[in-house]
Amino acid sequence: MASIDYEVELTDAERAVRETVHSFAEEVMRPAGAELDAMADPRDVIAKDSILWEVFEKHRALGLDDLTAPNADLTPAQQARLRCIISEELGWGDAGLAISFGVAGFPRMMAQMSGKPELVERFSADDCIGCWAGTEPDHGSDLIYYMNRQGVEQPGRPNCIARKDGDSFVLSGQKAAWVSNGTIAKAAAMFCAVDMGDGKRADAGFLVPLDVPGVSKGKPLNKIGQRALNQGEIFFDHVRIPAEYMVIPPDAYGFATEIILSTANGGMGSIFVGVAQAALDLAVGYAKQRVQGGVPIFQHQNVKMRLFKMFRKVQAARALSRQVTLYNSINVPSQLHLAVASKVTSTNTAFEVASSALQIFGGNGLSREYPIEKLLRDARASMIEDGCNDLLSLVAAESL
Repeated sequence: MASIDYEVELTDAERAVRETVHSFAEEVMRPAGAELDAMADPRDVIAKDSILWEVFEKHRALGLDDLTAPNADLTPAQQARLRCIISEELGWGDAGLAISFGVAGFPRMMAQMSGKPELVERFSADDCIGCWAGTEPDHGSDLIYYMNRQGVEQPGRPNCIARKDGDSFVLSGQKAAWVSNGTIAKAAAMFCAVDMGDGKRADAGFLVPLDVPGVSKGKPLNKIGQRALNQGEIFFDHVRIPAEYMVIPPDAYGFATEIILSTANGGMGSIFVGVAQAALDLAVGYAKQRVQGGVPIFQHQNVKMRLFKMFRKVQAARALSRQVTLYNSINVPSQLHLAVASKVTSTNTAFEVASSALQIFGGNGLSREYPIEKLLRDARASMIEDGCNDLLSLVAAESL
């Protein structure tokens, strides 16, 4: 990070990884993120000549997914530390791109969870950008609320359902415009309603190739923040997949989705610690060079106080995020309410710190010539995505 290095326990290897990822975030992600954010049409973000694809290639070349995969040379605690370091730096670079990188690996993660070599081979190609298809037009955060309530059927009709048909499942319906990587993904880790043939509705998790007949996609979503993150609808018109592509059966759905949601919320916590740090860095830098009243505004007491409050929030969010990631990496089962605490704290902190930073920039902060307004927009989106913070808090509270 650009500020003082408070890390006192980093190994030489961890420090080298951090420096490598920070350089990538600063030299590749930030300029690319700014360029993609400025595009008026989100279709240009994913055009063939877009810088997005170059960024993905450079990210793959770093080998970060392999670095944080199960590794006999690293303990679970060491892997957790690396994940935090990497995610914070990627978030510091660009939140939308960081989330896109993370979601791209969800089908691979589910394939590995299945323990089936044929699925691992099918869904683990380096260029196989994935998505996490959970959200539906009529069902968003409430999918999380009802996911682990045994015997309680989610109210309302599902928008997407998989029906058992012999040794296959047939998928029909759609996923909402908020599917991250939705219109560029080649495979989906999909959670949806399922009919096993007995007329009873349940829920299950599937691996779904998106280059098969019957799959179509909507236009990319046009939104205020994280504009480098492609999002869009996916439609399924009687898409037939092998029965073994169901990797989370109904009887394991609640347990498995808690693990996945714990991972996702923990990852969001780490990414938005990086966003909060980025806002703080920008504010400190600006306060030391902007002159008002004959001195840099950093010398004014109210600015100093505002900066210290921002600093305190960032450090607290980082400490919680890292502790939660560590705990959930070495304990089974992982604790969803801890991951939610991290996600809610970090995303709220990122928005609050970015808002305070914009205040320090004054009128300049409202101009797109300065990067702080983009950070504010990116941070605001995080308080809704991957589960609205308010509803996530209700889910987590039930575990207290």
